[in-house]
Amino acid sequence: MALFKSGNPSFKNAYDKVGQATDSSQAMTVNGAIGKTGILLACVAVGAIITWNMVSSLTFSGMVMPLFWGGLIGALIVSIIIVVKKESAPYLSPVYAILEGLALGGISAILNASYPGIALQAISLTFIVATVMLLLYRFRIIQATQRFKSIIFVATAGIAVFYLGSFILSFFGVTSPMYLASPLGIGISVFVVIIAALNLIIDFDFIEQGAEYQAPKYMEWYGAFGLMVTLVWLYIEILRLLAKLAASSR
Repeated sequence: MALFKSGNPSFKNAYDKVGQATDSSQAMTVNGAIGKTGILLACVAVGAIITWNMVSSLTFSGMVMPLFWGGLIGALIVSIIIVVKKESAPYLSPVYAILEGLALGGISAILNASYPGIALQAISLTFIVATVMLLLYRFRIIQATQRFKSIIFVATAGIAVFYLGSFILSFFGVTSPMYLASPLGIGISVFVVIIAALNLIIDFDFIEQGAEYQAPKYMEWYGAFGLMVTLVWLYIEILRLLAKLAASSR
């Protein structure tokens, strides 16, 4: 089963216990996972539109931050449940996507107010990067070997530890370079964007391998969920990078 190990924490050991579908008609397919990903993208858009519109509304602007934090924390809790209990993915993945959308819409609208057009740029770049990574994977220019997965997993874990440490230090008045629009801060963001993009290769591989393995149908939702986690992360990091570049040019 080592073939199905992945660098994405959402996918790690995902096939260890799920087994195979007893009926081929109930097996996971690549097209099925793609369709589910489209549904989750639509759910993210719905959540984002809600908080985006509230930012410019005098009546509801005060609800933006509560919805932002509620969406962020709620999405984290739901994602943990999905990872622990993969059978819940068909029911909870849309919930995760909507909650994540609430958070993304709020922060995107706020940054867009400071740097007009930045949200559309971030969305466009996210889909361009995702398309490029898909083509690189499709034509096997970049292959999801075990060594590749291990390197990306270690890099992703290192970024998570660095972000957690920076968050904790902020309570003591220490500003991490990751928050600054300095050459170092921009360099950190570029590195993180690259690692987030490379995680997409592992996500694509997970879905393809699951289809070949004939994993149960609900794993289409789990695969779409994992891909959505990476896309959201990639979007946030691109948005952060663009904001730093805009701030440094002023």
